[in-house]
Amino acid sequence: MDILPLVDRIGESPTAALFGLITGVVFGVSAQRSQFCLRAATVEFAHGRMGGRVAVWFLTFSTALVWVQLAQMLGLFRGADARVMAVPGSYSGAIVGGLLFGVGMVLARGCSGRLLVLASTGNLRSVVSGLIFAVTAQMSLKGILAPLRDKIAALWVTPGGANVNLLTALHLPEGSGLVMGLGFAALALYLSAKNQIGPKTWIFASGVGFSVAVGWVLTWSIAQVAFDPVPVNSVTFSGPSANTLMFFLDRNAVLEFDVGLVPGVVLGALVASMATREFQWQAFDSVPVMRRSMIGAVLMGFGAMLAGGCAIGAGVTGGSVFAATAWLALFCMWVGAIVTTLVLDSEAQPATAC
Repeated sequence: MDILPLVDRIGESPTAALFGLITGVVFGVSAQRSQFCLRAATVEFAHGRMGGRVAVWFLTFSTALVWVQLAQMLGLFRGADARVMAVPGSYSGAIVGGLLFGVGMVLARGCSGRLLVLASTGNLRSVVSGLIFAVTAQMSLKGILAPLRDKIAALWVTPGGANVNLLTALHLPEGSGLVMGLGFAALALYLSAKNQIGPKTWIFASGVGFSVAVGWVLTWSIAQVAFDPVPVNSVTFSGPSANTLMFFLDRNAVLEFDVGLVPGVVLGALVASMATREFQWQAFDSVPVMRRSMIGAVLMGFGAMLAGGCAIGAGVTGGSVFAATAWLALFCMWVGAIVTTLVLDSEAQPATAC
């Protein structure tokens, strides 16, 4: 894909922001129409069901794996150049951050990506929680929480100054990632059929995963022609939320992929909700719910920056290039969310007399 004429015409930074906007619109439309959310999937699983929400999550995850692995085989992207692979990973950060994020997304009633989509459809609860998430992420990146994040992350890091590719570490042959993705896709289609999920839902759920591949290919394409180093990244909402917030607060901030991604998601989800007449103003049901959501947003903000990404950034984007810490973080997010769901369920049950 020759993007050099576009870069020469509008510049590297605007091109990166434009590509972020395109990726975000694809994600926003697809996530709003499919109601993709890791929190919903983990809650369903915790209740002993492999229902529609779990099926949607597997459709997204498998689609990301298949398209990203295909892109590598076609020479449109190189996983080794991905930012998550080019820097040291933190196993301790993935464990602690993943668990905190899992707890937080249950308390906040949505993962960070889902909160952004819901906020775009008139959900004021998600607006408040999303802003708290972004501020906490920025505090964890460069603010008062950064030393604590660095200390935890330094406890157990990957060797050799880079992350670990699971396929390479397990000595699996070339093409194993694609085969694994197709296996997850078969499971997703089985669950979709079992839960009578219509074609529109599984198409849009697959669109969420496809947006991850779009982001990888576009940022890698820029990196090949850019004069200055460009991070090869894709859909995630921890760093981009913080960077977008600072872009509107700092006059010296520059355009980049992250700054285009978040507005793209907002625009895509807003248009989709308007087109289907699903836009509706909503607020917190009560003070306890608001308090719980705010606490959850803080845990997600810190947890995401510690784990190296959110439910999308680590769970799908990082997982699609088989970054070891991403898969570990995803597992811990599931564990944290399932345990939290079970605890909240037990608290909600009335006490019985002895």
